[in-house]
Amino acid sequence: MAIGSTLSVGLIGLKAFIVQVQAFISPGLPYFSIIGLPDTSLSEARERVKSACQASGFSWPQTRVTVNMSPAAVPKRGSSHDLAIAASVLCASGAIGASCLEDTIVLGEVNLDGSVLPIHGLLPIMLHARERGSNKIIVPYRNLDEAQMIEGMDVIGIRHVGELIELMGGNAVYRLPDSGIGGEDVSDDHALVIADRPGDMSEVLGQEHAKWALQVAAAGGHNLIMTGPPGAGKTMLASRIPGIMSPLDEQAQLEVASIRSLCGTLPHYGITDVPPFEAPHHTASTASLVGGGSGIAAPGAITRAHRGILFLDEAPEFSSRALQTLREPLESGYVSLTRSKGSTYYPADFQLIMAANPCPCGYYYGTGERCTCKEKERMRYFSRLSGPILDRVDIQITVPPVSRIAQQHESAGEPSQTIRARVVQARHAAAERFKPFGWSCNAQASGKWLHANTSLRAVELVNRALANHQLTLRGADRAMRLAWTLADLAGRTSPTEQDVHQGIGLRTRMS
Repeated sequence: MAIGSTLSVGLIGLKAFIVQVQAFISPGLPYFSIIGLPDTSLSEARERVKSACQASGFSWPQTRVTVNMSPAAVPKRGSSHDLAIAASVLCASGAIGASCLEDTIVLGEVNLDGSVLPIHGLLPIMLHARERGSNKIIVPYRNLDEAQMIEGMDVIGIRHVGELIELMGGNAVYRLPDSGIGGEDVSDDHALVIADRPGDMSEVLGQEHAKWALQVAAAGGHNLIMTGPPGAGKTMLASRIPGIMSPLDEQAQLEVASIRSLCGTLPHYGITDVPPFEAPHHTASTASLVGGGSGIAAPGAITRAHRGILFLDEAPEFSSRALQTLREPLESGYVSLTRSKGSTYYPADFQLIMAANPCPCGYYYGTGERCTCKEKERMRYFSRLSGPILDRVDIQITVPPVSRIAQQHESAGEPSQTIRARVVQARHAAAERFKPFGWSCNAQASGKWLHANTSLRAVELVNRALANHQLTLRGADRAMRLAWTLADLAGRTSPTEQDVHQGIGLRTRMS
């Protein structure tokens, strides 16, 4: 009985698990089967693996070949197990030594000509392998840059199945493709590229109040909506928020990079401390926001915005259903997606920034004399931003049109770097205050803590706003969180009555 064995790693969402791949070559009519709950793409690996091995000079066994992937009760998906399947068959047939693949993880998709193609999701796979103590891993050559981001791992990159055979002491006859994504060398064009930094706040003319509100949002982790006529600079302001946010710590950087690795976009970004910025179009479907697809659901925009900003431009143009799906993730910080083949959880701890025109034509501002919309149209337009959604948005501001262009002799506004320094200082103060509770910013503070630690005179101002129906109970807590953020930005240890006044004002500007 000839059995060859190696290891691979599967993914369910971002959760990785070790897969033992065993090949059994037994007497019988020629047949190749893969068992262990493979999906369609994995079942098709039979033809890819057989052709790839033959393209390496290996004589495929003219008997029965069975490959089992355990644990058998967990669904396996994707083509990243191709190379491990090929390695187990080669091991079972004696083409490579049985001990060569001991405690070695093998990953990669194979092409019919034997070339090894890159895979998605390598970063979370390697993090799991390191936690498990598996330090030796064979990956596609095109994934080598990504694999080397994780320290303490013995990583080998290969371009062809023949290279795997030679690496394990066997003999192979093969030819690397002259061109194509499978076999070409990794040049500077293929290296990881750090995405461009966001624009600078000093490039935005005027809008000092809006910049101040964005600073408060960044310092406290608060959600925000801006309303104003077209051309006022709402989108320009929103796109610059990552530049004033506190840089991501090491853990957050790995979380964001793991999501990008799973989505296949990590080569564009690399591991960076700049928070992500996702801006889906207003025609985006619900599935594209929360995640979807056949089998195990893929990440959506809210997961790609994890630890960063989800920006909804023209927010009232989004479908009501799409907007309502944001309610639970805004509270819980994750999204649970259940499909017929299983459930998965994705992180979704993001800040929501929305921009909206005051009406469909955009000119219901000031006297509203330029507006051509009917009253019903204006009401219908904003009705999609329901009360429960707006109640979860801490800061609600109006962005007026810019009245004049700055002259050359006039100084530009504050640069993002200066604003960011204040935000970092405020974030640090909040993190130190909330260290015993595990919170990182004021937006995460519980209502119980706020009531117990805010002065009685400041709480009384909030109670008056509640009595006057300016705030809901959820809005009252959010107003106090804003007050604490304002205090942190000013370097105070607790909010004053003025901070509470400003916090309530930021909450109720649209009402």
